[in-house]
Amino acid sequence: MRVAVLGAGYAGLTLARKLQRGLPDDADLVVVERTGEHLVQHELHRLVRRPSLDDEVRIPLADVLDCEVRETSVESVVPEENRVELADGDLTYDYAAVCLGAETAFYDLPGVEERATPLKRVEDAREIRSDFRTLLDGRGDGSASAGGRVVVGGAGLSGVQIAGELAAMAREEGGDPDAGRPGVVLLEQMDRVAPSFPRNFQDAVRDQLEKRGVGVRTGTAVERATDEAVELEDGTELGYDQFVWTGGIRGPAALGGDRPEVRGNLRLDGDTFVVGDAARVVDAEGEAVPASAQAAVREARVAATNLLRLVEHDRDGSGVFEPRLDPFTFDSPGWLVSVGDDAVAQVGPTVLTGRAAKALKTTVGAGYLSSVGAVRNAVDLVGEEVGWED
Repeated sequence: MRVAVLGAGYAGLTLARKLQRGLPDDADLVVVERTGEHLVQHELHRLVRRPSLDDEVRIPLADVLDCEVRETSVESVVPEENRVELADGDLTYDYAAVCLGAETAFYDLPGVEERATPLKRVEDAREIRSDFRTLLDGRGDGSASAGGRVVVGGAGLSGVQIAGELAAMAREEGGDPDAGRPGVVLLEQMDRVAPSFPRNFQDAVRDQLEKRGVGVRTGTAVERATDEAVELEDGTELGYDQFVWTGGIRGPAALGGDRPEVRGNLRLDGDTFVVGDAARVVDAEGEAVPASAQAAVREARVAATNLLRLVEHDRDGSGVFEPRLDPFTFDSPGWLVSVGDDAVAQVGPTVLTGRAAKALKTTVGAGYLSSVGAVRNAVDLVGEEVGWED
């Protein structure tokens, strides 16, 4: 019997580690991940200001998994045939979990995909850093503002974090004193930043952004982008020297760019599950689950339990009827987001900022890394947060 896990993000790695502990010895577990690494996506923005953290946010799968790992791309998933088309051939399976995550959505807005840098991979963070360094060093043409301007499209958590990081980098390194510091403007088409989150969390996030000099414009939809400006839906233009886009997500190419809806048991079709951001998850209570790291990890735990139950049933041959699968219900204990050197945390109805929020974020991040076996990465990231030196 073969169980395949496609992708090793938050959902894929959590799922694979639980499966390798629970699968019988005669079952084969195969993890397919193009890079051969797990990327700690929620820390990716930090590479813009701290490129030395590169090794800490990338975890070789060979260090944390004891199963077959195939370093190749998933081209297509064919659930009705229990088959996956890979870049180097086909893979058949008895059960599979699609954990490929989401890609950046550009919504066919003219000029946006060609001109904006997303933030999904290490290479994106490097490009954003390189372009921003050009502004800091005074090599921009100065067309947008005295010291240059960065426009960040999309004020979800990723947009908030990269805007805060760029503003902090501008303050930290100063930029060209004759030209002034580059300005950072965060755009959001909805009426509030972090639009999917509770109102008091939104208010605290916006307050922290504005305290750090980030210009926040909500109710502002992007219409198109030219080489010099972002054109807005209200007919105005916003000049820029650098353009970053975090404006939404779409499904992975292997699912045709779609995020299929899966219900509480996370099952797509027969023997195939979809877990994490690759799916639009509706939980057992009929509530839409937000695309987030904490949701992906929690979904993966339920999916692993269900897959192990199905494998045991197949091997046992004890009956015609399938075992009952566990339902997934999402009940978040709270939310966390970095804003430059600070953070905003919500625990229940309470919103925290300052040291308490930073301490909580550090603890949660280290706890996650430890849970997937990356203890050294956890220690290094905590050390960076609190200023330890080697």
